[in-house]
Amino acid sequence: MIFSIDDVLTSEELKFVVNSLNESDFVDGKITAGWHAKLVKNNTQISSQIGYLQELRSLVETALERHPLFKSAVQPKIIHSIQFSRYEPGMSYGTHVDNALMGDREFWRSDVSFTIFLSSSSSFTGGELVIECSDGDRDYKLEAGSAIVYPSSTLHRVETVTDGIRLAAVGWVQSLVRDPNQREILFDLDTARRSIFAKEGKTIEFDLISKSYANLLRQWAE
Repeated sequence: MIFSIDDVLTSEELKFVVNSLNESDFVDGKITAGWHAKLVKNNTQISSQIGYLQELRSLVETALERHPLFKSAVQPKIIHSIQFSRYEPGMSYGTHVDNALMGDREFWRSDVSFTIFLSSSSSFTGGELVIECSDGDRDYKLEAGSAIVYPSSTLHRVETVTDGIRLAAVGWVQSLVRDPNQREILFDLDTARRSIFAKEGKTIEFDLISKSYANLLRQWAE
């Protein structure tokens, strides 16, 4: 399931993140790429040694965790490995799949990936996130502060930036529910019961759907 979230960062949070990113703190993005992704990754990202990185990571985690759509669709167990990337003219990230496991001493699965655009879409040319799907490629270039969320199992790429600067926060989620089809079933049930509750309150139908939702989550959660 691929979906976007408008304004996942408030205007104040977006301004804080962008103003915190110092150009001199960016290093070669190949440092964190898998052995095959290094061949096609051409960008820079904030060094893991920079002191303010954890504060920015926590801000992004909090913004995602408070959003009801993200919580319902992703079922996050842990949001991890958040990076802040920078693409200058001529930079791109060719077709790749995200590593299944990330970390050093402790490892987390990458079930779900997300990109939060930090630059205004009109401030740079190119730089679309392209996700390769069975029915063709889908490209995304959202407004600053908005996020695209997609399965980590997909092939995807970032097109070449031809003008301006593309800033983004990217990260991954280990979900409580590993299987994407099961997550979608749970999301549909949660959406249906919330709709019923909004229209009719706590009805028998709401209770039955809530029962099925809870029992499936109990069965599938890890």
